[in-house]
Amino acid sequence: MQERLEAVKTMVAAALDEAIARLPRGELADAMRYATLGGKRVRAFLVMESARLNGVSDEAALPVAAAVEALHAYSLVHDDLPAMDDDDLRRGMPTVHIQWSEATAILAGDALQTLAFQLLTNEVIGSPEARVALIAEFARAVGAQGMVWGQALDIAAETAVEEPDVKQVTRIQEAKTGALIEFSAVAGAIIAGADPEPLRDYARNLGLAFQIADDILDVTGDEAATGKRVGKDEEAGKATFVSLLGLEGAQTKAGKLVHRAEAALEPYGEAAGNLRELARFVIERDT
Repeated sequence: MQERLEAVKTMVAAALDEAIARLPRGELADAMRYATLGGKRVRAFLVMESARLNGVSDEAALPVAAAVEALHAYSLVHDDLPAMDDDDLRRGMPTVHIQWSEATAILAGDALQTLAFQLLTNEVIGSPEARVALIAEFARAVGAQGMVWGQALDIAAETAVEEPDVKQVTRIQEAKTGALIEFSAVAGAIIAGADPEPLRDYARNLGLAFQIADDILDVTGDEAATGKRVGKDEEAGKATFVSLLGLEGAQTKAGKLVHRAEAALEPYGEAAGNLRELARFVIERDT
């Protein structure tokens, strides 16, 4: 898996650089490029592997993988703003609003979001019907039915009179974190016109395990390794899987979710080996 992951990182970095290089030079493009640097590229990896499992070439899948990472970068830039999570460190570097300004960060996020949709129109992806289906699924995943909705729920929960319970936190994270992961995992099936449900089931379990791992790292992680501030959730009194289940309970739940994710891949047999490894990786990582 690691060799494939590194290859995906290289391909996606080149694709994003190429897309941003076509834009007018200046602070906006510089901030966009900066925001896309680094990262685990888990979402891009999911796109490329789901494509491979469904007989879709890397060439066709790459614009989709780049779109997902551009969208993810936008979400992080806006999430780090003072009006949101107010973070000054991301991927081991100053956040975009610290490096430039809040206005530049907002505009860079906006531009990365629209760039993501532009990338999904690339004819190399497949038929017009496949591209329209992808764009529709993408819009549902990242907007007011998915990621943005999850962020809104998360903000509302911070000022709620009663602390959210596990069911409510699960609902928040399935939208905020899980929706884009789910799109990434089913993209290849959508392009191929294949059944996306096994990969959707895989992704739903993977996305929740990924978020639980993030909650655990906020308690146990090292800032130098994670590249972002740790201990912020506890300091803010935020309801997380760790605060609600305890550290051991959260670890147990994440492990069960990984087992379910792996089981969902049974229809693909040995060909899904990389995705099985990814499921284990998301709860074993230190970043």
